[in-house]
Amino acid sequence: MILSLLALLWPQARETRPDLPRFTDVFVSGQEGYHTFRIPSVLVTAKGTVLAFAEGRRGGRGDSGDIDLVLHRSADGGGTWGPLQVVWDDGDNTCGNPCPVVDRTTGTIWLLLTHNLGTDTERDIIAGRSRGTRTVWICRSDDEGATWTRPAEITSSVKDPGWSWFATGPGVGIQTREGRLVVPCDAVSRGGGKAHSFVIFSDDHGSSWKAGGTASDVHNECQVVERADGALLLNMRNHGSAKRLRGTAVSRDGGATWSEVRYDPALVEPVCQASLLRHTRKPPHAKNRLLFSNPADEKTRRRMTVRLSYDEGETWPVARLLHEGPSAYSCLAVFPDLSLGCLYEAGEKHPYEKIVLARFTLGWLTDGADPTP
Repeated sequence: MILSLLALLWPQARETRPDLPRFTDVFVSGQEGYHTFRIPSVLVTAKGTVLAFAEGRRGGRGDSGDIDLVLHRSADGGGTWGPLQVVWDDGDNTCGNPCPVVDRTTGTIWLLLTHNLGTDTERDIIAGRSRGTRTVWICRSDDEGATWTRPAEITSSVKDPGWSWFATGPGVGIQTREGRLVVPCDAVSRGGGKAHSFVIFSDDHGSSWKAGGTASDVHNECQVVERADGALLLNMRNHGSAKRLRGTAVSRDGGATWSEVRYDPALVEPVCQASLLRHTRKPPHAKNRLLFSNPADEKTRRRMTVRLSYDEGETWPVARLLHEGPSAYSCLAVFPDLSLGCLYEAGEKHPYEKIVLARFTLGWLTDGADPTP
């Protein structure tokens, strides 16, 4: 009854509040030949094409098995989507953890990925009981994501021999003002003793990649931004301590070394991936703004929330709820007109029912207090 009433009132509400978020289902579990879609990543190109990546899991919700890397593209800002594209399908094996980054000099979209045998679970890979191991791959598109090169392996360049597990992102990478391509990653030492957050980077427009230093031994999935002072800020999932807070670290040498980890009391989490993205930098804009999204609950993956910082992530005075119910991984995007997007996992009974794109404005996020760039 309540849902029916909301449906009737929604057009009227949008007439009076045109800045209300617009929600579009991009991937729906059980459709397009896949049991479950997970691990969202969204990228908006300089021309405005929206690329929404995910893992298409054929046999179930689990993290191993027959998993393909899939893509939907939108030419109208996420309003409508083209047919499902399969970027990488390696039979019964696992292809996933999408983490794209755009080179603004060449226009090339680089997509970092990981792979393992479908019969190998994360637990077995970490414990050394697996048939194979976790490998790192890269492919590229020069036509707005319409076509992709065959993935090429870069494991030997970025994976320490002492690591078992390795994951790219998931989420997005960045390009610094000096041109370095930076992709957040995590790895686990053989035997499972330590979980490392770090970045890999390229200084030659994606031709070669190397790993920086590790930021922590108790964190894993992470995202990175470049601060206004040129330092890198890494925001990390708390994997190995009792705290239910996001960890952060700073690098002033492009990711080679990192500061001690600080826990952010404003960024609570149920141990889950999160998204961090720069919205604006002054000049040319009036304010520096960073965006953050995650399921903001200490116990359960629920309450997908978007936050805004004006002081390079020191404080987060703005928070708006996108989805009250079950929700998990997310990825933020900034559109050419500086409106915002969040691609996130959500559902009514569990968080992996679908992957939704929410489009919204800065005015909605701040409830009118900060409406313009």
